[in-house]
Amino acid sequence: MSTKTKTLIGKISDIDVKSSRTVKLQGIDIAVFRLTDGSVLAVENKCPHKGGVLSEGMVCGTSVHCPLHDWKIDLRSGRVHEPDEGCITTFETTVDSESGEIYITI
Repeated sequence: MSTKTKTLIGKISDIDVKSSRTVKLQGIDIAVFRLTDGSVLAVENKCPHKGGVLSEGMVCGTSVHCPLHDWKIDLRSGRVHEPDEGCITTFETTVDSESGEIYITI
């Protein structure tokens, strides 16, 4: 039986809108994105195609474009957009509305 761990990774003010930062939790490289709608989403920082570093990709809406071959990946579901196929791991994020602290659950 695995236990979920909620970890403070910073504040929302640490990440510019349409930008990202990276953290390593439990040996996993994670990209944390701040979208224009104010949401903060966290995904595995590796494209399923050739391992491109997603935190270096361009954010468009709720998706990120892999910087290597422009695969488009939905940051909410982790699914790659058609015609390509694949999926990455997503992580639950919460932002404390008073302090602006961001937590990721692994």
